[in-house]
Amino acid sequence: MSKIKIFSLGGLNENGKNMYIVEVDKDIFVFDAGLKYGNDKMLGVDYILPDYSYLKENKNRIKGFFLSHGHPSHMGAMSDILHDINDVNVYGTKFTLDVLRRDLSSSGIECKTLKEIRPHSKISFGNLAVFPISVTHSIPDSVCYVLYTPDGAIVYTGDFTFDSNMMGPYKTDIGKLAYVGKQGVLCLLSESIYAEKEGYTSPNNHAKKFIRDVFSKNQNRIIMTLELANVYRAQEILHEVEHARRNVVIMGKKLQEFIKTTIDKGYITFDTSRIGDLSNLDDKNVVVLVADEKERPFMNLERIIKGFDKYVKLKDTDTIFITEPPYEGIERRMALIMDDIARVGVNAVSLSSKKHLKHHASREDLKLMINLMQPKYYFPVRGEYRHQVMNAEVATELGFPKENIILKQNGDVAIFEDGKLLDETYHVPVDEILIDGKSQEDVGELVLKDREMLGENGILIVSCTLDKKTKKVLGGPEILTRGFVYVKESGDLLKETQELCLEIIEDNIEPNLKKVDYTNIKNAVREKLGKFLYKQTESKPMIITVIQEV
Repeated sequence: MSKIKIFSLGGLNENGKNMYIVEVDKDIFVFDAGLKYGNDKMLGVDYILPDYSYLKENKNRIKGFFLSHGHPSHMGAMSDILHDINDVNVYGTKFTLDVLRRDLSSSGIECKTLKEIRPHSKISFGNLAVFPISVTHSIPDSVCYVLYTPDGAIVYTGDFTFDSNMMGPYKTDIGKLAYVGKQGVLCLLSESIYAEKEGYTSPNNHAKKFIRDVFSKNQNRIIMTLELANVYRAQEILHEVEHARRNVVIMGKKLQEFIKTTIDKGYITFDTSRIGDLSNLDDKNVVVLVADEKERPFMNLERIIKGFDKYVKLKDTDTIFITEPPYEGIERRMALIMDDIARVGVNAVSLSSKKHLKHHASREDLKLMINLMQPKYYFPVRGEYRHQVMNAEVATELGFPKENIILKQNGDVAIFEDGKLLDETYHVPVDEILIDGKSQEDVGELVLKDREMLGENGILIVSCTLDKKTKKVLGGPEILTRGFVYVKESGDLLKETQELCLEIIEDNIEPNLKKVDYTNIKNAVREKLGKFLYKQTESKPMIITVIQEV
C-alpha cells in the first residue's frame, strides 16, 4: 500500500495560480501550473506565480506536469517554470500544448519534453497511471485527470461544467467518469468557484440568443470585446455574425492570429470571406472585434473610448458590447468603463454576471460529479476559501461525513496511508513570486512598498557637491522633487529644506581632518528632513541623498 500526500502550491483561498501536487510514495505528479494577474494594488506587477521552490528541490522525483486546459490560471506559469526546470515532461492535449508553445516561443524558451496526450489514453508510470477524460469548459480539449494508485484513484476535475449542448472538443465523456467512479475513487479534487450558485450552470453559460438579440436591435456598427481565453464565446459571436449576414473586422495582431489559428485548426467554423480589413471599419453593419485581456482588462476598449485609437473613432450610432460578464475584482473597473461610454454618448450593452455565467461548475454540476465519482474523500479546490466552504456544504448535502471533507489552504498537506486520511498536520512552505516585465526574478515586497511610497508621497532628492581636497561645499544642496509638492507654490518650504540639509552636511564635515561622514549625512538627512517635511506637509516622500566630490 502507499503513502499519499496531496497539497497545493497555489489555487486555494484565491482565484488563479492553480498548482496541485500529489505525491505517491516518492513520485510527484503536478496538476496544472497557473498564474494570476496583479490588481491595482500590485503596482507594476504583471503577473504572480506560485513559489515552486519545492519542485526545484525535488525535481528528480517529478513524473510530469499535467495541464488540464489552456487558460493562464491553469498553465500560465509553465514558461517560467521551464526556464528553471527544463528537463521534466509536460503533458497536455493538442490545443493546450499549442497555447503553451506560443507562450514558450514568445519567452525564447525551447522545450523538447512536451508530451501530447489524447483523452481516454492511459499514461503508465510503473504501478501508477494517469488517465485523462474530456470535460466541458470554454476552451477546447479540456480534461480532468485520474491518477490510479494501489489505494484507489485520485481525481482532479480541472474547470468543468455539464452541458449536453457542448459537442466535439467541448464534450464531456460522462460514461468514462462513471466508469472511474465504479472502480473506486479515494479522493476527488473538485473546483469551487461557482459553488454558491444554485442549479446547473447550463444554459446560462451560453450567450448566443443574447448576441443575436443585440444584432437585431442595433443595425449600425457594433464594437465587441472578446476575451482571448474564451474560444467558445468567439465561436458564438462569429456564428451570429454569419447568421446576421454581417462582416467582421478583427483589431490587433494577437487577436487576428488567435482567430486565424482556431479557424485553421477547426476549433471555430466561420466563413472567412466575411473577415474585412481596415477599409471596412466605417461600414454601417460591420462588427469590430477588440481583444480584452485579463492582464490588462479593458485597455484596448478604453483607448477607443478616449479617442486615442489610431483606427477606430466612435460615432454616436455605434454600440459597444462587452461580451463577458464581470468577474470578481473587475466589477469596479467595468462600472467606470460603462460610465465613460455613457459620457461619450454611445450605446452600451454588457452581459450580467447574474444571468450569464462562465463555464464553471455550479452546485448541481458539483453534485453530479460527486455522484459519478462516489469518492471516499472530497477535497474542494480552485477558489477563495468561502467558495471551498460552500463546496464542502454541497458534499454535506449529499450525506458526506464531515471528517471525509478536506478543507485546506496553500501548503497544508493531506496525508493518506493505506487509503485512510491521517490526523496529522504538515505544511509545505508556500509563497508568491511577483513578476514585472520580462524579468524572471521575484520583484519582492520591498519593491512594492517603495512603489507605493513613491505613488502616494513622491520623491525628494538632495544633491550636493564638495571640494575633493578641502571638503568644503562647492554647490548646493540642490533640492529636486517629483510627485511631492508643487514647486512654484512651495518656494519657502524648499528653501527651509535646503538650509536644513546644508546644516546637516556641514555638521558632518571635519575640515581639519579633511574627512566627511557620508553615512551619517544620509541617515541624518533621511531622519531629520523626514520629520520636518511630515510636520509641514503630513507627507513622507522617499528621500535620496547624493553627495559628490570634484
